[in-house]
Amino acid sequence: MDKAKYKSALIVGTGPGLSSSLARLFARNGLAVAVAARQTDKLAALAKETKASVHQCNAADPAEVARLFETVEKTGGAPDVVVYNASNRVRAPLVDLAPDDVKRAIEISAFGAFLVSQQAAKRMLPNKHGAIFLTGATAGVKGFALSATFAMGKFALRGLAQSMARELSPQGIHVAHFVIDGGIRSAARPVPDNAPDSLLDPDAIAETYWATLVQHRSAWSWEIEVRPWLEKF
Repeated sequence: MDKAKYKSALIVGTGPGLSSSLARLFARNGLAVAVAARQTDKLAALAKETKASVHQCNAADPAEVARLFETVEKTGGAPDVVVYNASNRVRAPLVDLAPDDVKRAIEISAFGAFLVSQQAAKRMLPNKHGAIFLTGATAGVKGFALSATFAMGKFALRGLAQSMARELSPQGIHVAHFVIDGGIRSAARPVPDNAPDSLLDPDAIAETYWATLVQHRSAWSWEIEVRPWLEKF
C-alpha cells in the first residue's frame, strides 16, 4: 500500500514535553521541523538537536499566526504536518473564576487551534495533501469539578477536530484529535517508584502520533485515545 509521504512539520505550543518528543521523532524520520511558542528562550537546545527553526508566536493572535505561517513558508516551504499543542487552564471554583482568565484560556486552547488549522488548511488544500493533529485531553470528553475553563477549551477543540475531519479528509487532509488521558511524565513530575509506567511517557505518545501520521488513507483515524495502563476511565 502506498502511504502519503511528509516533508516538513510545524509544532505550535512547544515546550519540554510532548512537543519536544515530537520534534525529535519527526527530525529522526527525515522531516524538516519548525517549532513555535509564546516564549522561545528554552528551545535553544531542542533546536540544536533537531535543527528546527524556532519562531515566537502567540497562537491566539490572528496576525501572529498568519505571520508565523508566512515566515515558515518563506524559509522552508509550507509545512505538510501541523501539530497544535498549546493549551491553558485555570483551576478554581466556578464562582471564583475571573472572566478575563476564562476568556484567555479558551482563546489559547480552542481559538488558537482554529487559527492554526485554518492557516494550515489554506496551504494544504491546493495540494490535497497534509495532516493536522490537535492535542486534546480527558477534559475534552468529560468535565471535572473546578476545571470549567479547561473543559470548555478542550470540548471546543474536539468539536473543531471532528468537524475538520469530516470536511477536510475527503480532500486529502488527515485530521486527528488525540485524547491524552492521564498525566505526562516530566523532570518535574517523575514516575513514582511504587507505580511503574503510571504516567504517560512523552516519547511513547509521540510514537502514537507518528503511527497515526503514516496510516493509509483507507483506514484513517480521526481520534486516538492514550492512557497509562493503570489509569482509570
